[in-house]
This record gives sequence, C-alpha cells and structure tokens, in this order.
Amino acid sequence: MKKVAIFDVDGTLFRSSFLIELVEALVARGVFPKQSRKMYERQFKLWLGREGSYEAYIEAVVETFMKHLKGVAYEDFERVGLEVVEANKNKIYRYPRDLAKKLKRRGYFLLAISQSPKGLLDTFCRRLGFDKVYGRFYELGPSDRFTGEVVDLHLIANKANIVRRAVAKERLSLKDSYGIGDTEGDIPMLELVTHPICFNPNQALYRYGKLNGWKIVVERKDVVYEMR
Repeated sequence: MKKVAIFDVDGTLFRSSFLIELVEALVARGVFPKQSRKMYERQFKLWLGREGSYEAYIEAVVETFMKHLKGVAYEDFERVGLEVVEANKNKIYRYPRDLAKKLKRRGYFLLAISQSPKGLLDTFCRRLGFDKVYGRFYELGPSDRFTGEVVDLHLIANKANIVRRAVAKERLSLKDSYGIGDTEGDIPMLELVTHPICFNPNQALYRYGKLNGWKIVVERKDVVYEMR
C-alpha cells in the first residue's frame, strides 16, 4: 500500500484561485455578461483594501459563477478553461511544489483536492506529477449545456470524505501521510494525516493549527519560514 500526500490547490499549490481566474476569463471572452463582475466587485475591493475577508470575496465569485454557468456551452467553457490553465501554469508556490517533488521521489501517491472545476485541475496538476485529482463536476443537460448544478456536491464539499474514498479506492495508507492546506476548509483533511501542514494559513486555520501543534509554513516573496 502506497503512502499518500494530500494537497489543496487554490491558495496552496496555485498562487491564486482557479475559479477567480476562470470567472474573469469567462467575462473577458463574453461567455458571461460583463455586468456579472458587479456581483463580486465590491467584495474584491473590500478585500484588496484589507477591510473585508477573502472568504467573502471568493463566496461572491462562486455565487457569480453558479448563477451564470447555466446555459453555457461545454465547448466554450472548455476552451476558456484551457486558456486559463495555460496562462497560469507557472503561478505556483515553491514550498508545496518542492514538497510534492520530494514526496513523489519517495514513492508517495500524490492526491490533489479542490473546489475548482475538475477539468482545469486535471490539466494543471498532471504536469506536477499528481496521481489523482478531485474537483467539482458540473451537470450537463441537452445540447451539452450546463444546467447550473454540481454533481455529487455532498462528496466534494467534505475533503475528509474524499480522502477516505481515495484511500479505499486506490489502496493507500495514511501511515506517515502528509497533508497541506491554507484555510479552515482543509481542517477535516488535515486531521486525518500524520504530518499536517498549514501553508500561508488564514486566521482560522492558523489558530487551529497552532492549538494542535501542526506545522505552520509561510512563503513570502522568495523567503520560506516556519512559524512556531
């Protein structure tokens, strides 16, 4: 049984959010209406000015995405998605990138889990050596157009459930396992591994990680340091 290393993607491996980049690109290409930016523009400005939270901003982006996805043709979505991955393929944090490489050499099974669309994640994570990727699937209706519904939301929304499913399906071992994430949404996953790592954590994850003695790593510009 292979040992497993579990990585969050957005904000952990990827120095942004694929959903944010995708929504911006869908608006720019005319797939989403230009006025859809208004749904998250205020929260973006509040976050940028350190008056609002990133969580509120990303929630507004998710709401925008789900509202305007219905009726979009799969071929348009796929085309823009591939453009987004190509434009952002090198926007990667050094610490998790190097950790993935090191663990891969040691024979670990690399597992990526994210709330971003799976098609984008597959393309992005494949070149980094990941063995399995879990992300969101969106239901397709007649004429290959999206219905606006998420497939198996109950599963993908809980990372601990995904880890247990992957471990059973791929015959993996959680003994000496690693996990790395950046927000409190990663806590259920981090609680399952031997070596949990809080990477550039938000306040909620930082507090929880510190309380439980987890490793806390910060990467700022070209400096990586561990907080104690």
